[in-house]
Amino acid sequence: MTGKTTPPAKKAAPAAAKKKAAPAPKEAAPKEAAAPKEEAAPKEEAAPKEEAAPVTEEPPTPEHPPEQPPAPTDESAPVPTEAGAEATPVPAEGSPAVPAEPPAPEPKPEKPKEEPPSCPLSLAVEEVSENSFTLTWKAPEQTGRAGLDGYVVEICKDGSSDWKAVNQEPFLSTRYTIPNLTSGDKIHVRVVAVSASGASVPATLEQPVLIREILQLPKIRMPRHLRETYIRRVGDAVNIMIPFQGKPQPEVSWTKGGQPLDTSRINIRNTARDTIFYIRQAQRGDSGKYELTVQINGAEDKATLDIQVVEPPGPPQNLKLVDVWGFNVALEWTPPVDNGNSEIKGYRVQKSDKKSGKWFTVLERCTRTSCTISDLIIGNTYSFRVFSENICGLSDSAAVASGVASIEKTKTTYQPEKVPQRDMMEPPKFTQPLTDRTTTRGYSTHLFCSVRGFPQPKIIWLKNQMEIREDPKYIALIDQGVCSLEIRKPGPFDGGVYTCKAVNPLGEASVDCRLDVKGEI
Repeated sequence: MTGKTTPPAKKAAPAAAKKKAAPAPKEAAPKEAAAPKEEAAPKEEAAPKEEAAPVTEEPPTPEHPPEQPPAPTDESAPVPTEAGAEATPVPAEGSPAVPAEPPAPEPKPEKPKEEPPSCPLSLAVEEVSENSFTLTWKAPEQTGRAGLDGYVVEICKDGSSDWKAVNQEPFLSTRYTIPNLTSGDKIHVRVVAVSASGASVPATLEQPVLIREILQLPKIRMPRHLRETYIRRVGDAVNIMIPFQGKPQPEVSWTKGGQPLDTSRINIRNTARDTIFYIRQAQRGDSGKYELTVQINGAEDKATLDIQVVEPPGPPQNLKLVDVWGFNVALEWTPPVDNGNSEIKGYRVQKSDKKSGKWFTVLERCTRTSCTISDLIIGNTYSFRVFSENICGLSDSAAVASGVASIEKTKTTYQPEKVPQRDMMEPPKFTQPLTDRTTTRGYSTHLFCSVRGFPQPKIIWLKNQMEIREDPKYIALIDQGVCSLEIRKPGPFDGGVYTCKAVNPLGEASVDCRLDVKGEI
């Protein structure tokens, strides 16, 4: 019977080793405490009892279980020291001790990644030629903390998906010309903003660019200030730039009076967009009208540049003292022979007295060739000179009168002018007649008229051809020829015909009116 029970004992040995390797749960401790009581049985019967005990739960295996050697058949199961104590794993004899694993390090928080720049804005084609085109765009709204490293321009032929970068290194300009293209090709283009944090979403043109020469008629863009006469002084430099347009590049030519320009004095430099007219030191002979012609295959545009080179004028001619009377002097002269290639704007007249010897200006911008100088001081002797003036200023020299003017004191007798006496006598005449009036009983009223005459006429008021004498009901006044009669609180009997008569030694005049008095309403 012992030979039959031996094989089950061999099977129980690994189970016992597993119990030694792993700590037993606290709930299993009371059950394991009962094992010492059954230890008095013979060794041969211990194995069958362990085989008969059902194992309901298997303890959890460790992460790194140690190697388990085969258990001997004659060894009994491990006995815990105290009931309820936790079982500690005991390594088998001859097996190496397993070191405890160190705690895993805590992961460090990752830094937030910087966002790449935003897309470039307003990508557009500025110019197209037969083998190149020029792009322009605006910087992106967001460039990141590190800032932009630059832009990369990529192109792709229409119908292909192979994008190629045109520039090897990023650049910061927002304008780029793509050269060495084939006429007739359609090119897709996009621009990418690049920074340390990455590349932006590309800005792409919606339509491909057709590489071809765009024909444009010639047109001269004459600046506004050159549309009028361009005035320079003798010795000044003339440097004029006149822009024009046209494709292909137009032919530019300058002429003066239908003849080619003198290249020894005038330098012309032409570019694809403008022409420069340059004279180092202008002379009066450089004045005139210059014709500019811009031509493309028979189409042309012309413009005229009018240049006037001026200098100060010469002095006036033939200045002379015409007359001297009282405190006044009259002068006359003729215009200068040389006006300095500009219109004479006027003359400046100066005087100098013999005592001080200083010159004082008495007239500026006198437009006539004669003048009268007044308010001279008695007893002084005066000299006079005249400058001519144009757009450059005064002449370098002046014309001086040959004679002098001496203001002498003369005896004069005042004779008052006889004013003829005017006959102011005039008979009376009414300039404003009386007008008919209607008034209400109990309300005062006034009658007015105006009269003139010299001597002042006498005024007489009448009612129904009866003279109104000193009656308190009537008040008669006259002021500056205006006659008035106040009727105080008139009654029904105050109505009638009133007459104003003016009388003086030369005659008389009269006017009348009707007054109606109504009862109270």
